[in-house]
Amino acid sequence: MQGNLNEIDIRSILQLIELGQRTGQLLVEACFHNSDKLTNHETARHHHTWNIDKQFWFVFFLNGQIIYCQQGEPNLSRIDDYLRHYRVETRLDEQQLASLGSQNAPEYGYLWALLERNIIDPKVGHNIIRSLVYETLFDLLSLHQGSFIFRQGATLTPQLTSLEIAPLVYKTTQQIQAWKQLYPHIQSSEQLPILADMVELQSSLPPATINKLKHWADGKTTLRQLARHLNRDILTVAKAIYPYVQQGWLQLVYSTTNHSPTQKQKSRFDDKEKVRVVCIDDTKTICETVESILKPQGYEAIALTNPLEAISLLFQLQPDLILCDIAMPELDGYEICAMLRHSTAFENIPIIMLTGKDQFIDRLRATMVGATDYLTKPFGDTELLMLVEKYVNVQSYLGTQTKCNTY
Repeated sequence: MQGNLNEIDIRSILQLIELGQRTGQLLVEACFHNSDKLTNHETARHHHTWNIDKQFWFVFFLNGQIIYCQQGEPNLSRIDDYLRHYRVETRLDEQQLASLGSQNAPEYGYLWALLERNIIDPKVGHNIIRSLVYETLFDLLSLHQGSFIFRQGATLTPQLTSLEIAPLVYKTTQQIQAWKQLYPHIQSSEQLPILADMVELQSSLPPATINKLKHWADGKTTLRQLARHLNRDILTVAKAIYPYVQQGWLQLVYSTTNHSPTQKQKSRFDDKEKVRVVCIDDTKTICETVESILKPQGYEAIALTNPLEAISLLFQLQPDLILCDIAMPELDGYEICAMLRHSTAFENIPIIMLTGKDQFIDRLRATMVGATDYLTKPFGDTELLMLVEKYVNVQSYLGTQTKCNTY
C-alpha cells in the first residue's frame, strides 16, 4: 500500500491497518519549506537559497496495533529528554551506543538496552513509548501533504507494549483541533520560548513563577523538548504559556541553527559528486527554466530537446533523476518512461513527468507506465526543488535501492 496524502489521509491509513490487523512498517515523508519562517525582505533575498526541510517518520505495527514510532533520523535525544523527567542519570557508554540499530530501530534498541541493564523499569519504558507515539501521531495527523508506503512484514522485537490505534487517533485529533485555536501566537512545537518583557513580568507575576519561566524560557529549549522534560503533552504545555505569549511577556522564535539556508544541500554536495538531473522537453524555455532553478542549488542540470536522441544519451549520462515532458512529437513522455522502465539501468531512477494538464487520468497513466511523480507546468522554483530534493534522497530513507514509486 502506497500513495500520497492528497488522496488518503493519515487517519484513514491507520484505520485500514487496524481493520486489516496488519503487521509491518509505515513510512511517511513530507517536505517543508522554511521560507514561511522568513520576513518578506528575507524571502526575497533568499529566493534561490531556501532550505527544503524533508522529514520522515516510521510507525511500526503488530496485528493492527502500534508498538513504536521513529521520528526522522536516529536521534536518541528524544528518549534522553524523557529520561531527564524520570531523573535517570545513568546512560550507555559509547561502545554500547555504537551497537544500537543493528537489529532494531536505534531508539527502540536504546530503550531495550536501558531495560536490560535495569537502568529503567518496564513501566518507565512503556510510558516513554506511549509518549513518543502520541508525539509522533500529533505530527503525522497534522500533515496534509506528503507520501507514504506501508509494507507488511516482521516488526520490531522484542515487544514491550502495543497500543490500540482508534483511541490514540481520537485523542490526538482532539488535541490538534485545540492546538489550532492557539494560532497565530503559537505555531509550531519546534518554537523556542524566550523572555520578552521582564519589567512587566516582575510586576505581574509572583517570583516563583518568574523563576520557572527563566528556567525553561532560555531560548534553547523547544516547546516539544519542554513537554518531554515535564512529561506533559504538547497541548498542555502550549496552553500553559499561551497567556504569557498573548500578553507579550514571552516570545516564541525559531532556532536559526536548525534552518540555515542550503545547509543540508551544501553538506551533500561536499561529500559526493553533484546530483545529475536530465530534463527532456522539446520546449527550450522549459529546459532553460529548469537549468536556472537547479544549477544555483548545486545540481548538474542537462537539457535534451530531442526525445528520440534522448533515449540513447540517457544511457551515457546516467542521471540521478529525469524530468520528462509528456506532450512531445514523435515520442511522448509516456513512451519514453515505459521504455526506460524496461531497462534495469533505469528501473530505480526517479522519473518526474512534466505536463500542462493536471487530470486524474493523466496522472493515472503516468503511474501505470512507471512514473515516480508528476509536475504541472508552469511550475516555480519551490515546486521543482521540493520534488527533486525529495527523490534524490528517498532511497537512503528507505535503506534500500528499490524504486520508491509513491504515486
